[in-house]
Amino acid sequence: MSAPLAGLLPDRTFGGVLFDMDGTLIDSTGAVERSWLRWAEEFSVTREALAGSHGRTSINTIRAVMADRTEADQLAAHARIRELELADTEGVVALDGARETFELLDELGVPHAIVTSCEHELAGVRIAAAGLPRPTVVVTASDVSHGKPGPEPYLLGASLVGLAPEDCLVVEDATAGLVSGRAAGAGGLVAVLGTTPAQVLAPDADVVYESIASVPWRSLLARP
Repeated sequence: MSAPLAGLLPDRTFGGVLFDMDGTLIDSTGAVERSWLRWAEEFSVTREALAGSHGRTSINTIRAVMADRTEADQLAAHARIRELELADTEGVVALDGARETFELLDELGVPHAIVTSCEHELAGVRIAAAGLPRPTVVVTASDVSHGKPGPEPYLLGASLVGLAPEDCLVVEDATAGLVSGRAAGAGGLVAVLGTTPAQVLAPDADVVYESIASVPWRSLLARP
């Protein structure tokens, strides 16, 4: 464990943990970039237009960068990025501390879930490719009407692990996810440096750590 890079969590313990996936538990950066850059070339979208889209659902990103195109064009674009991402798992690995953290939470009997902006099939493919233990609860973009940065994903995640949002710790690597967790009423927001600099994450997080391996889990978690 190491000291946080910025911020401080409330002086309390939490009953459960809700984790983002890509950039928090899993390094899928190469696959994501390859897929989206190929997609952008095929659909005449600039790389610059995609800046800041990490943490959002693919359909929300597409609607933002293709706002001037028809619904049919947007749906075709969505189908294509789904196809590209499902086909590319090269270099998808678990991040430092991910497996160990899940093992510790299981040992302590602390409820936990993955809450991701990936759709259901893609989440399963990446969890398997990374060799990460799959928690009982996995909330994906396929399970909600409105994804991050809205509150619905984390509200659903908390409900499915049997806790109120204020009893949950949310762990994220992207601003959109931190905003989602805050809007859901999460009791604490931990940011980790998977894809976004600390100075960008800090305004929306309670605390920023290097990775989930740096988080002092035992001191933060209430025993069932």
